[in-house]
Amino acid sequence: MDGFEAISILKADPVTESIPIIALTAFAMQEDREKCIEAGCNDYITKPLDTRAFVTKVKEYLGK
Repeated sequence: MDGFEAISILKADPVTESIPIIALTAFAMQEDREKCIEAGCNDYITKPLDTRAFVTKVKEYLGK
């Protein structure tokens, strides 16, 4: 199973559809971001990972 299949399953289930999904990927092209958002991701972060920005983004989605 790849990430897109996992997103599809999570977003199709009423129990998990509201869970925010942040794509963490090495793909950095604009069309890759659009593909992730269209697949159901709420946000998109590229590698190499900026750990401070990642923590900030997670806190944003957790409402903290």
